[in-house]
Amino acid sequence: MTVRPLPDRYLTPLDLADLLGVPLETVYQWRRKRTGPRGFRVGRHLRFDPEDVRAWVASLQDGAAA
Repeated sequence: MTVRPLPDRYLTPLDLADLLGVPLETVYQWRRKRTGPRGFRVGRHLRFDPEDVRAWVASLQDGAAA
C-alpha cells in the first residue's frame, strides 16, 4: 500500500458541493447511496480527501468516455 502525505486541508460536504456545483443534499445522497466519493468521519464531522475526490471524478470521466 502506498502511503501518501496528508493534504493541506480535507474537504467538507459544503466544500465538495461548491467544488462540483451541486446542491449540498446531493452530496449527502451520494453518501447514503454509496455512489459518491469516499468520505470519512472525524468525530461527527464528514470529510473528503481531495485525492479521493479527484479519483472519483476521473472514474466518472472514464465511464463517460467508454
